[in-house]
Amino acid sequence: MKNYLLDSLFINMLRLRAICPFSWRVFQFRTCSCKPLISQMITCTDEEQVFDLIEKNKAILSEKQVECAFNILWQFQKQKTSFLKNVDCIRDNPQFLTLHNLATSQMEFMNDDTLVNVLYITQQCATEAHDLVAALVTEAWRRLERFDINVLSKFSSCLANQNLYFSPLMGKIADIVHRNLETIEDLRLKSTLLLMSEELTRQQALAVMGAMEEMESRNSHLIKKIASILHKHLDNYKPIELLRITQALIFLHFQSKELFVRLRELLLRYLKISVIPSEISILVYALSILPSSHLDEVGISRIEAILPQCDLNDLNGFATSVLRWIHYDRKCLDNTTGKQLKLLQKLDHFGLQRLRKCNNLNLLWEELKSLKGDWFAESLLEETAGTLHRLMDEINYKNVAEIASFISRTNYFSTLLLDRIASVVVQQSEKIHPYVILDIILPFSIFNYDPPQNDEFFRICIQYLNSYLSGLDPLMLVFLGYSLATLGYFPEDLLKAIFNIKFLAKMDSQLEFLCSSLNMKVQFRLMELNRAVCLECPEYQIPWFHDRFCQQQYNKDIGSMNGAQQQIYKMLAEVLGGTNCVKASVLTPYYHRIDFECILDKRKKALPYGSHNITLGTLPETHWESHTQITGSRLPPGAERIALEFLDSRAFCRNIPHLKGKSAMKKRQLEILGYRVIQIPHFQWNSMALSTKEARMDYLRERIFGKSKS
Repeated sequence: MKNYLLDSLFINMLRLRAICPFSWRVFQFRTCSCKPLISQMITCTDEEQVFDLIEKNKAILSEKQVECAFNILWQFQKQKTSFLKNVDCIRDNPQFLTLHNLATSQMEFMNDDTLVNVLYITQQCATEAHDLVAALVTEAWRRLERFDINVLSKFSSCLANQNLYFSPLMGKIADIVHRNLETIEDLRLKSTLLLMSEELTRQQALAVMGAMEEMESRNSHLIKKIASILHKHLDNYKPIELLRITQALIFLHFQSKELFVRLRELLLRYLKISVIPSEISILVYALSILPSSHLDEVGISRIEAILPQCDLNDLNGFATSVLRWIHYDRKCLDNTTGKQLKLLQKLDHFGLQRLRKCNNLNLLWEELKSLKGDWFAESLLEETAGTLHRLMDEINYKNVAEIASFISRTNYFSTLLLDRIASVVVQQSEKIHPYVILDIILPFSIFNYDPPQNDEFFRICIQYLNSYLSGLDPLMLVFLGYSLATLGYFPEDLLKAIFNIKFLAKMDSQLEFLCSSLNMKVQFRLMELNRAVCLECPEYQIPWFHDRFCQQQYNKDIGSMNGAQQQIYKMLAEVLGGTNCVKASVLTPYYHRIDFECILDKRKKALPYGSHNITLGTLPETHWESHTQITGSRLPPGAERIALEFLDSRAFCRNIPHLKGKSAMKKRQLEILGYRVIQIPHFQWNSMALSTKEARMDYLRERIFGKSKS
């Protein structure tokens, strides 16, 4: 669950900047006086009049006028009784997107108070403006150290409204407050954020514990202090709050038998009286992660009674919990374990039944969008794909990015669904937001698939991106560039936008605000894109600048052979004539790591390397003269260099043995480097046909020399 929250936060971080047709920062239009237009806005009597003013003056609106427009729209909202209806009225108005884009493009010019005020109002009246909210939060994050205490206080309230108790921002703000504690008079900020006072309320203590979890705090004194406050208020927490407490305490390695016993008592008490499926699922999940917990017959009966009312999310939650009990609780009696297995079968039955009855794609998506875990993948994925096939005519510009993202996440390869996605993009491209293009392209990149309309599909995607390059976030551009490169597309405008000093400096400033794992992921994608461009598009003359980065990473990550690789290594030595004729774990120019390398002369005889062999677990060999040298590798005339790669299940789609994009790109690039590439799929190596050593030896001979043993 924590990983899902982080994944969702990362996707929002990629959408930091919404899209605007022109970069107003370049032109910096400003009116001589804001007052006349602001006065007109103040006299408006409804939303339509405000939007009319925005449409007529969008080329000259200043940041203060943008703030005023948000303020007035929010005042109209507060005066209405049908709140949700009017939220739709604002969000669906074409000029709201204009206001949205203006706010994004003018964030840089807003003063701190205006910035946070626009963030607050956007949260209140535009519930689906996730990209604008993310952009405003990020800009506020960048300015955090300079905020005065009143702005910091309001910003903290905005974070609370977004349920970002678990964001690293909480930890950052807490640190600022801690450093300035004696000068702070704003009690709301003290109690909401820093949380260092002796008398925290139950909600404040919960927020602190969440922030400490996100910060991976190891301050045992503070953890103990906050846990004692939580314990004191434990009876007053709701089920979802009890789950958050349980997760945080376990993640922070807090130990208190008394507290965990009390938590279990409360969770069981709620479980006995609750009648809401989602709440029961939360309670069961919380119970499953408690130390030394097990599912008794009462708990099993409670779950069984509610199954007919459960949606897929509830069923998935129950299955995850039951699987955890079966896996970890070895003290269960045999009859209890048997009942748990029967419960899993019932969960399968109700999950499949719910999918087969579904006849609305949008309703199905509401249940699918957060599903993950082993049970869903093993029990429901095939049926889910069938349901999506049945409803795929309902895929349109509104949901195409969501369906594409789901397909990417499940690793399920379906040409029918991918073709439908491509068709929707080709037919309805003008209605699709540019910031979802990454989600749309991603499954094609992951699965190494060109749809029947591939030329038109990718031309439209690339042309659309080129129109909005100045408005897209640097991190998103890197991921877009990498995804397209995986497929063999290298848009020159996109690459020029990425590989320049100004862009890279801007990206570096954003990396500072990402957690270490996400930071590293972005850096790896940039390196892989840099490598792909250097190898596949040398005519662009983009320099390779990742030597130092790669050396640092490969010095950290020595790696080791798995069982299959060790088998192959020993057999290769026999087939080729000795261990001195094969190298293991080799780094190529541009830092591709290959499992095995050998060299055949013009008579197809393996050439020995000399006394070079490595001990398993040592650094890879780097025997070429330069890490950017492609030619002049000093092979004898007529000789060929061979790379052998063992491909495990990660290189293929879940449902069929279709090679995925990353492995296909690596093969392409190794061939550019001069290798003949032999890929050994796991399903061939582990097949019945290759169940004996002799069969495997023949397989290797045939792949390397083109013949088996006579």
